Amino acid sequence: MTMATDGNAIAIGTPLARVDGVLKVTGKARYAAEHPAPGLLYGVVVSSAIARGRIVAIDEVAARAVPEVVEVLTHLNRPDTAWFDRSYKDDVAAPGSPFRALYDDEILFSGQPVALVVATSFEAARHAAALLDMRYEARPHNTSLEVALPDRFMPAKKRSGFMPPKNRGDARTAFAEAAVKVSGDFHHGVEHHNPMELHASTVIWEGDGKITVYDKTQGSKNVQAYLASVFGFSAKDVRVMNPYVGGAFGSGLRPQYSVYLATMAAKLLERSVRVVLTRQQQFTMTYRPECFQSISLGADADGKLTAIVNDATTATSRFENYMETIVNWGMMNYACDNAEGVSNIAAIDTYTPGDMRAPGAATGMTLFEMAMDELAYAAGVDPLELRLINYSDKDAMNDTPFTSKALREAYAAGAEAFGWSRRTPEPRSMRDGKELVGWGMATGMWDAFFIKTSASARLGANGHLEVSSATSDIGTGTYTVMTQIAAGVLGLSVEQITARLGDSDLPAAPVEGGSWGAASTGAAVQLACEAIADKLVKAAGKIDGRPLGDAAFEDLLFEQGAMRRKDGAGRAVSFVEAMAAAGLSSIEVEETAGPGIGGMISMMSKSRNTHSAIFAEVKIDEELSVIRVTRVVNAVAAGRIINPRTARSQILGGVVMGISAALHEETKADHRLGRFMNHSFAEYHVPVNADIHDIEVIFVDEPDPEVSPLGVKGLGEIGIVATAAAVANAIHHATGKRLRSLPITMDQLLD
Repeated sequence: MTMATDGNAIAIGTPLARVDGVLKVTGKARYAAEHPAPGLLYGVVVSSAIARGRIVAIDEVAARAVPEVVEVLTHLNRPDTAWFDRSYKDDVAAPGSPFRALYDDEILFSGQPVALVVATSFEAARHAAALLDMRYEARPHNTSLEVALPDRFMPAKKRSGFMPPKNRGDARTAFAEAAVKVSGDFHHGVEHHNPMELHASTVIWEGDGKITVYDKTQGSKNVQAYLASVFGFSAKDVRVMNPYVGGAFGSGLRPQYSVYLATMAAKLLERSVRVVLTRQQQFTMTYRPECFQSISLGADADGKLTAIVNDATTATSRFENYMETIVNWGMMNYACDNAEGVSNIAAIDTYTPGDMRAPGAATGMTLFEMAMDELAYAAGVDPLELRLINYSDKDAMNDTPFTSKALREAYAAGAEAFGWSRRTPEPRSMRDGKELVGWGMATGMWDAFFIKTSASARLGANGHLEVSSATSDIGTGTYTVMTQIAAGVLGLSVEQITARLGDSDLPAAPVEGGSWGAASTGAAVQLACEAIADKLVKAAGKIDGRPLGDAAFEDLLFEQGAMRRKDGAGRAVSFVEAMAAAGLSSIEVEETAGPGIGGMISMMSKSRNTHSAIFAEVKIDEELSVIRVTRVVNAVAAGRIINPRTARSQILGGVVMGISAALHEETKADHRLGRFMNHSFAEYHVPVNADIHDIEVIFVDEPDPEVSPLGVKGLGEIGIVATAAAVANAIHHATGKRLRSLPITMDQLLD
């Protein structure tokens, strides 16, 4: 079916304000650590002081002597949990043996949770936790990826979602024979997820072995299944809720140890327990892994690529094999007869890395685009022109057509808005007073996923509609997308619609990530609302005189809570009138959207991607080497835009994170201790308001019904991809210095 949106006030493409915005800015939206419970206990996590070894003794006397302390949980007195690794594997687990907190005396990484102190107040729990005396036997450790590089490997069992590169031609011979060639070692530092909302879990003991869990997660169903499997609950006795999530960026894809420990304590004590991690403990969890990437590019004298050789290694833990798709992006995006990619991982003594906004692409495409800029200078070709010379209308690695690729249009729109034609090509040739000015650009690319998702819709006799799905809103505006799509199908106002999500009791949905939420949940809501419309049309047939005649859904306009024929015949029929005529107090349906519905094509026959063209201006104080990113234009081709207002916000957020990766953000380890050292906002630098200047977002018109019925592709991640490369390339243009390691800091320019 197609949407009947003609004449609707809130149609697809309207810049609608967030429907949950008032609740958030007034503090009425409750997050994981804000849900009350009678007799609530507070748990404080004690973290290990060594990076590898074992616990040899625990002195609990002082901790247990603190008034209000109820229990001190360690590996010595924890309740029984599942034995086998498979019981701990969540929906997005990496191959290997998932981490089990308090399982035994082994220490696998610095900051590992080794105890949970539970008390009737947070203050008492925190005080007692500081008094717990843990004694260790330390063993040799290594937390340096550079040291681990000689032992890099490709695991036999690869992570789901990892796409191994497909080589073509003879890249090494072609590189050796190339007229123009560049080769370099590139580096992307470690980044940690630092959403505003700390990881927290409130587990409410309902009695009779039932729990309700409020968790900071990107997948309520995923956490529900995990807790049931690990602790032996029946799935129906575990309800997980995450109606509001204060940012996640991938940190909530997997169940984190906060929910594991809170649930363990609640089950043991048969009381409600809350666990909130500290900002420092956020750095003991998932992170974007460090990457070393060697890139060699060969071209003819005109800049046409003849060879791509791309070799990357990223870090993983010793207990799981986490892999990202690093080397594929340039091999996919650019026409080149000879391309070779090698992707490996190396194990170090840290927690398992995890997906962080645009995992793989934010690293691999960024570093590749920095190498492309080097090639442009070596060939004497304008960087934008170089991309156009090597433009591919198909996925060059998989030899498949794209469902759509409006990257040429994005290049043109972005260059025009930025004023790229006014750029002088020589480094250090542009100035603004005492500042060097640099202009750089890069290409972004990300996947356009569509994942099986269910949604329900319920229309009451008063004309109010409720749409529901277990999907999560991690800050991307899913409440608003669900509301807007429902309004578009049935012609209702925003005030007549309630969206519900973030509840494992609602229709099944996958973890929210990969930019698939709007496309997948949106399609499910669309199907459910169209099913409501079908039932309304049938109900209208019960009205005396049949004012809609034999009209079907496709023949009708839905607006202002009523139906009328497109041809003008008959009269309008309100939803309330139709339901009353059929004797219906409500209409309820549940529908599932999956790949292949409507006009969608097989996921194997075509490549599904979003694309972007990023242009950046930097100004650099020549004496102090202070770098300012003064302008960014990001032109995005990402299918149909449901809500330009929230869509722009997604790209703005991605660009800011890209600037952060370029200039600010890196977690530094003291490898002697095996510990991340800058584990606070005082030392882990992210951009503040003064660091961010003008950002212009342009959306290229690119509806793509082969990806999703609404033509939507997804926007959560494309905004960050290669933004850091555009900034790095602008720095080279400003200074003439070619820096290959991110982030770029002022000391590197002073060398």
